[in-house]
Amino acid sequence: MRRKDREMDRKFGLKVIDNSSYGVLSMVDEGNEPYGIPLSIVRDGNTLYFHSAMEGRKVRVLEKNPQVSVAFVGETKVPENYSNEELEAMMKDGAKAGVLISKVFTTEFESAIVVGKVKLIENDDEKIKALRLICEKYTPTKMEFFPLAIKGGLKRTNIYSLAIEEIKAKRKKYDNNGEELKWGRNE
Repeated sequence: MRRKDREMDRKFGLKVIDNSSYGVLSMVDEGNEPYGIPLSIVRDGNTLYFHSAMEGRKVRVLEKNPQVSVAFVGETKVPENYSNEELEAMMKDGAKAGVLISKVFTTEFESAIVVGKVKLIENDDEKIKALRLICEKYTPTKMEFFPLAIKGGLKRTNIYSLAIEEIKAKRKKYDNNGEELKWGRNE
């Protein structure tokens, strides 16, 4: 990671994964072409789970090359470090261009990137467990209907696991004084 001053620990990375709406699975296909796809992903301990149809490009790619990375993006926003009056004052001082670039025309963000090897889950009990976790994350108010959905869909759905071999997390965030929180500083 180039910006070590923005690197965060594993615990932070896992939190980003858990709070992300989706992850982008990145693969290399049969023709050595990059292929990325956003997925609904859930984490259980050191394992990520996602589902798919039983055929298609993603299935073919994962059969040939299960080594992947998954990028997760957490909270992202434009910081409001200065009032309009302060910004107008900066406009009168050409030396403030650096401040504008680093603290105004920027975003706060948090992200995590996981590397690992995808495995197709064959065991029905593990498939149901993974699907339950996915549904609890994305459709928690509909869980009373889960048993019937499983009956109808389990045999038509692939479930994949990905053991987290490596996780890198990064964040850019400002404190209340407009100073960047570096080196994992939280306040």
